[in-house]
Amino acid sequence: MLTCKEFLNELSEYLDESIDAELRAKLEKHITECPNCWVIFDTTRRTIQIYKGMNPYPIPADVESRLMNALEKKMAAKGR
Repeated sequence: MLTCKEFLNELSEYLDESIDAELRAKLEKHITECPNCWVIFDTTRRTIQIYKGMNPYPIPADVESRLMNALEKKMAAKGR
């Protein structure tokens, strides 16, 4: 039996359908027995479906500039 932590570690690959059949069966068994993980799975799956159905929305230039500056500062601080 998988733990909830193990399930969460594999959730992305499960949703991408990039895992082997044996692990997929274990994950499916877990979500049928664990209501908390089922809610996380279902919410994540639905969010992805909604997101995939949306048209891209461009980021305003000033927001993109501020975001990139913040990321550059963060990366520079990590490099120290």
